[in-house]
Amino acid sequence: MRVLINGFGRIGRTILRQLLTVRTDAGIEVAGINDIAPLDLCAYLFAHDSVFGPFPQTVSGADGALRVGDTSIAFTQVGDLSALDLRGVDLVLECTGVARSSDIAVRGLTAGAKAVLISGPSPAAEVTVVLGANDDALRDARIVSNASCTTNALAPIVRHLHDALGITAAHMMTIHCYTSSQPMVDTPRGDFARSRAGALSMVPTTTSATELVTEVVPELAGRITGAAVRVPVASVSCIDLTATVTHGVTTARLHDVLRRVDSALIGTTDLPLVSSDLRARPESLVLAMPECFATTDHQIRVFGWYDNEWGFSARMIDMAVLMGAR
Repeated sequence: MRVLINGFGRIGRTILRQLLTVRTDAGIEVAGINDIAPLDLCAYLFAHDSVFGPFPQTVSGADGALRVGDTSIAFTQVGDLSALDLRGVDLVLECTGVARSSDIAVRGLTAGAKAVLISGPSPAAEVTVVLGANDDALRDARIVSNASCTTNALAPIVRHLHDALGITAAHMMTIHCYTSSQPMVDTPRGDFARSRAGALSMVPTTTSATELVTEVVPELAGRITGAAVRVPVASVSCIDLTATVTHGVTTARLHDVLRRVDSALIGTTDLPLVSSDLRARPESLVLAMPECFATTDHQIRVFGWYDNEWGFSARMIDMAVLMGAR
């Protein structure tokens, strides 16, 4: 299938990194990239990544093309995607982060693409799909949201736990690395706490993940709450989930349940790892088994890591493949 990456920021660049290295068998051809930033700057940022390191092939940008090794990818710089001719493009990977209204989300279709996959929550999407939680909701939707990185980490595991043990109430805390939505120095933002320098303090804030989880796992509506703390780490986040369950459970029983999840989406580790050990892991969540246990007969604690850029980008690719196979 042929895709166009619209928005060559953290997720757009990470998707391309994967498609050109570890996911070359995905059957995806990148027909083009669109970003309003200068081509030479985009090439530089792709070649030299502060989180994932230097790209292992030569990278350059000139004459309307991003060249990576022997691959040349057409590069355009339009603010309104509908101005392009995207006939022959199967899917737009909408990675700008601004497709929250229908007039923006539909631009890829207006330009001639067959479908649009949005790399984040969007009320403009026809459906929000999280692999491992509500895969069957995809059907023939043409504008699809891939939810958020935290939702992709949380929804499959709570779906699995609810099916196995019956969740009656739960609270999730995500300890999340800082992102571009936070300033490097104290600067006014809409939220007071998130106006503070993101690399200098732990910042309590909110998360959309619990609302999105109840959208993709509606049985949990009214049963799960959540919060977030942004921390001075550049990559890899975690979720800490405490849940009350219907069925009696021991730590051994919980571990047995957790080890029966889809390992392609939810990994496990028995090692005492720290966040930097999980960088560039492709799973939506990697459960830290020593940190998962039963606190009482009907209460559990589940802890897991997720690379909020690499893992989420891997799900974008998986969803693209799924959409292309319809």
